[in-house]
Amino acid sequence: MAVFAFSGRTRTGQVINGEMEAPNREAVVAQLRRQQVLATSIKPKARDIQISIPGFGAKANEKDLAIITRQLATMIDAGLPLVQCLDILAQQQEKKFLKSTLQDIRQDVEGGSTFSAALKKHPKVFSGLYTNMVEAGEAGGILDTILNRLAAYIEKAMTLKKRVKTAMFYPATIVSVALVVVTFLLMYVIPTFEQLFAGFGASLPLPTVIVLKLSNFVQAYILFIIGGLVGTVVGLRMYYRTEGGKRAIDGLLLRLPIFGTLIRKVAVAKFTRTLGTLVSSGVGILDGLDITARTAGNKVVEDAILKARTTIAQGKTIAEPLQASKVFPPMVTQMIAVGEQTGALDRMLNKIADFYDEEVDSSVAGLTSLLEPLLVIFLGVIIGGVVIAMYLPIFKLITVM
Repeated sequence: MAVFAFSGRTRTGQVINGEMEAPNREAVVAQLRRQQVLATSIKPKARDIQISIPGFGAKANEKDLAIITRQLATMIDAGLPLVQCLDILAQQQEKKFLKSTLQDIRQDVEGGSTFSAALKKHPKVFSGLYTNMVEAGEAGGILDTILNRLAAYIEKAMTLKKRVKTAMFYPATIVSVALVVVTFLLMYVIPTFEQLFAGFGASLPLPTVIVLKLSNFVQAYILFIIGGLVGTVVGLRMYYRTEGGKRAIDGLLLRLPIFGTLIRKVAVAKFTRTLGTLVSSGVGILDGLDITARTAGNKVVEDAILKARTTIAQGKTIAEPLQASKVFPPMVTQMIAVGEQTGALDRMLNKIADFYDEEVDSSVAGLTSLLEPLLVIFLGVIIGGVVIAMYLPIFKLITVM
């Protein structure tokens, strides 16, 4: 299809300009007429040459999706037709990938497809959770309400992810800086001291000998060390892509002494928030559990959710298999059981999610306050130890003199 730049006037006399993708000029005129716009100028526009680099650009992040969802909900609530809403959203997009995606969805909807069916053609942008909730909203005639819930869900998921990244970023940065500094010392600074100590003609202290040998080892095998580290990372990533590897590593992460508790709380918050949002939007419990399992982000949690789904299909409750999995805390499974018994499962799940969001906040704050002194001690022992080991022979020489 070609892209046309158009100008036109509305019924109130307002001049509007924009672009539209269509097979020909007549299709543009017809579309504008349906929008009650009188076309005054329609010109074909040359397409921009797009260079696609794998891994860059061709995806939408959560922030983009939240903004699009919130704006779409607002326009639908204001009474604008869905096709016009999608056209407006497409025109204001700066990312070409999102712009073309929204244009494709608009064309499908204009051609008679349901909104949810059009979204399902773009799984890289719209997840199963998103499309199933939209489908439930279309069926119930509450699409604007569902879109508002989706936007709120995406925003809370973004906040949760940001908290976890904040907790992990600080220690990872400190450790990385320490490794770079120590490597620099061993590669370039320690050899200078070694030449100086060679003229002493006396035995060196044990810490100095250890550091000098470590420096010689790093200089001789630095390429092998880097290759080994890269190989280990690549090997772990490949192992993690297998079913057994993902299950083993995710299980290990949940058992970590400090970070394991935080990861478990994040998993519980994500599970309850996702399932609560789906159930309150009218998605069936079996479909909801299936979607929640696929978006869990942890294989052990996913297995527990899928097992719960199987038992529900056999006529049992959700709480029993979740409790048996020992992945979810007793309070969570008991509250879910109460929600099932009272018929208020969605409200109970959202309450649990709110509680664990606050728990994640407090855990991140506690983890940060705990790691700060530990990292200071770590830096002091590693870098300070190397520096002291180098100055010990000098102190010894001064004492002798």
